[in-house]
Amino acid sequence: MVFAVIRVRGTVNIKTNIKRTLSMLHLTRVNHCVLINESNKSYMGMLKKAKDYITWGELDKDLATNLIKSRGKLIGNKDITDEYVKSASPYNNTKEFACAVAENKMNYGDLSDVKPLFRLNPPKSGYHGIKKTVPKGGALGYRGKNINLLIEKML
Repeated sequence: MVFAVIRVRGTVNIKTNIKRTLSMLHLTRVNHCVLINESNKSYMGMLKKAKDYITWGELDKDLATNLIKSRGKLIGNKDITDEYVKSASPYNNTKEFACAVAENKMNYGDLSDVKPLFRLNPPKSGYHGIKKTVPKGGALGYRGKNINLLIEKML
């Protein structure tokens, strides 16, 4: 399973170890999104450490396809095309590649020259409290399948 991780809060008054953790996750700015594997225990420790600044959940196949097609970028700010995916991976198009990434058969970062993050817009209806966790009505922490609704608002 693949998690989509989104940074919600900024860098003001942040502890240096949490700031370093977020930079290791490539979440350097607000509304940046990365895809990480659930099976990697070091990533899970990073998520728990930075839980007061990020939100995460399981990514669907359809949304992974839409996210990679619309917001995936190569070095030089070029879009990811079917021709590039066919030449750089064993998959024929971006849809097959995105399904493989969502099913954890391949990592998104395995493509050469791909940027490891997605730059998203702020959500259309805004975040609902960036200082509270999801169970308390806020935007922080683990949100499960509901991350897909947030990403749809941000695309």
